[in-house]
Parts: sequence; structure tokens; C-alpha cells
Amino acid sequence: MSSVASAHQLAGAGAGRAAARRRRRSQMTEGQRRPGWVTYTLLSLVILISVIPLYYAFLLSSSTAGDIARNPIPSPIPQGHFFENVMRVLNSGIGFWGAIGNSVIVSVVTAFLVVFFSTLAGYSFAKLQFRGRNGLLAFVIGTMAVPTQLGIIPLFIIMSNLGWSGKLIAVIVPGAVTAFGVFWMTQYLSEALPYELIEAARVDGCSMIRTFWHVALPAARPAAAMLALFTFVGSWTNFFWPFIVLGSSNPTLPVALQLLQASYFKDMSLIMAGVVLATLPLLALFAVAGRHLVSGIMAGAVKG
Repeated sequence: MSSVASAHQLAGAGAGRAAARRRRRSQMTEGQRRPGWVTYTLLSLVILISVIPLYYAFLLSSSTAGDIARNPIPSPIPQGHFFENVMRVLNSGIGFWGAIGNSVIVSVVTAFLVVFFSTLAGYSFAKLQFRGRNGLLAFVIGTMAVPTQLGIIPLFIIMSNLGWSGKLIAVIVPGAVTAFGVFWMTQYLSEALPYELIEAARVDGCSMIRTFWHVALPAARPAAAMLALFTFVGSWTNFFWPFIVLGSSNPTLPVALQLLQASYFKDMSLIMAGVVLATLPLLALFAVAGRHLVSGIMAGAVKG
């Protein structure tokens, strides 16, 4: 006699139904189990906490400077001045469109370079045998513990000697490869790319570069998508180094927002309108590439 029937006879219909639910739950695989209300509640809280700062910025951007001065905590309902403040940002004379173009160029080129060089280095560390490989990889990982601020002055001197100060190349080149990217791609390729596939490509006559291009690079696509997206977001929001090396003559978007604050002192409605404008491209990017981001993270979590 099954446990369901025993529970039904001994303790009634309610116990029988509960036993049947437990049995069905135990027979489900890990992927078939649905999350419970606790999971949904926690996820809802996380989403709510994440959205509140952006919505608060939107509320400020839809108010006037006078309204914010009278009541720093705005009404939860937008006040209808958002597009007016957006036009003020675009006509503020700080070159907002040029700043957007600079941020797009810096973010796209930096993301491409980081993915390419990090994958190339990760493939070398993961699959090639050469003297000092482990020590060199440990040195690369160790550089992640060094604060970026320590290298700012030597880097600025180098950029000045090269004549790159005030130019976008001074932001792109120092960020063309990152220790995190090398470590991430090394971990991913060491598990995702079997030696047999590389040896088969070499037997078929592929050179080292062609093996990387036609075998390693396609295998690294999920992790590369995640790395590209994170690098793009990091470059888009980077303020410290572009503010130092570019200044106000050729700003990226975060530097332009700072100039907006300097031009209109404490006009929070104007500043928040600029912040919302700067955030919209990132939201669009996550909406388009969010699935690739999640798959890349999950692939890296499993294979790393």
C-alpha cells in the first residue's frame, strides 16, 4: 500500500492530499520545481529597492527647482516638468549630445578591446603551456588588489608625454584590457574548451591564431557577452579618470553631468533630468541584452 493511501486511511482526506503533494514534489527534478511565495517576496523586495533611487531621480526631474527647495521629498506622483527640464539640459551649452557621442565611442571601443584581449590572454593562460604561466597569471590577478588611484599620476604623465590629454584615446587605451577580464576568460575557457578540439583544429592545419579565432572565440561567446556588457556599463559610468584626463573641453557623459551641476548650482531638477537621460541607454541595453547577460553569468557560474 502506498504512503498516500495509508495517510488517507489513517488520517483522512486532508492528510492524503498533503502526502500526494509531497510525493509529486519529491518526484520533480530540480528544474521543474517552481519557486515559492518566499522567493517571489524576496525578489519583489530586491526589485523595489533597486527601482526606488531611479524613480526618486525621475520625480525630482519632473519637478521645478522651487518645488524641490520647498519640499526636498517630492510627491510620489510626477509633476509634469520632465520634458521641460530635459530641453533645458539639451540647451544648457555644455555639449550634451557631444558628451553622449563620446561616451558611446569610449564604451563600445573599450568593450570590444577588453573582450578581444582578455579572451586572447585567457586562451593563452588556459590552454597553452609556456614557462612562467602560473606565476604570470598570479601577477595579473594580484593587480586587482592595487587601487586605481595609485596609478593615476604616472598614467597622467604618460598621457601628457604622448600628447593624448584631452583626447578620447587617453580613456580607451588604459582600459583596453583588465585583470578581471583576463581572469574571467581564463576560468571560463579552462572548462569550456576541451584540448581535443584544439588538437583537432591543429591537425586540420589551423595556425595558432586561426585556432583562437575559429575555435576559442566562438566557445567563449557566453562569457564574452557578459564581459562586454559589464565593461560597457563600467565605461559608460566611469567618471574619475575621464574627468582628470579629458576635462571640460571634450567630456564624456558623467563629466558633462558634473559640468551641469557647476553651471546651475543646486538646480536638482536639471541635474536629475540629466541623470535620467544618462541612465536610459543603459536600461535599453539591459532590456536588449539581458538574456545574454544572464546566460553568460550562469555559464560562468557553472563552468567556473
